[in-house]
Amino acid sequence: MSSHPDGYFHPGILTTAIYPGIKLTNVFNMAMISMQKIFTAFQGPRRLASGPAGEVALVVKRVAPRPDEPIIIFEDATGRSIDFDLRGGDREVLARLAKLIPPPVEETAPPTEPRGRGRPKLGVVAREVTLLPRHWEWLGAQPGGASVALRKLVDEARRASGDKDRERQARDAAYHFMSTMAGNLAQFEEASRALFADDRRRFTGLIADWPADIRDHIVKLAYSDRA
Repeated sequence: MSSHPDGYFHPGILTTAIYPGIKLTNVFNMAMISMQKIFTAFQGPRRLASGPAGEVALVVKRVAPRPDEPIIIFEDATGRSIDFDLRGGDREVLARLAKLIPPPVEETAPPTEPRGRGRPKLGVVAREVTLLPRHWEWLGAQPGGASVALRKLVDEARRASGDKDRERQARDAAYHFMSTMAGNLAQFEEASRALFADDRRRFTGLIADWPADIRDHIVKLAYSDRA
């Protein structure tokens, strides 16, 4: 792990060499917070930290505020800003974040062994679905019945559209972030059009003169899955 002289931070284990006062016990506590979601904090045009919620929160907590450069924390998956309650000690901050950002629910794999009669234990949720009679007739004729057939259809659709969905989500996240951090910068409108047109070469050229940390984070959000 490395650090920038001005406090730029890479995800990883915090040490007292970077931010004095963060004890090793606090680092272990941060590991209890969901590691799936990544957040990035900016102070003005400068990126302060990027990593799990607890890690970023403790970095931001120790940064001196600047009236002309407010600190904004973004969720990388959506590109939208989010407020962390940084009042109190480190343990209090981390405890609140653990409630605010609970670990995601893991999907349970279907059983591989034969089972008896009754609903399978897959964590299924009952919802009402409205279909035409011919749809119900077709679903009822499928192996396993309507519920199994519907789950298979949904899974197939998710696989088929997975790449497009990820690209759309990445593009939307990049746009939300750049709207907040770069909405007043030169070429913003043209860059937005290039982003939604998936013209990567034109897009990166239009934002080339933007502040480096803002520009690099936008590119990361928009294209990291296609690097």
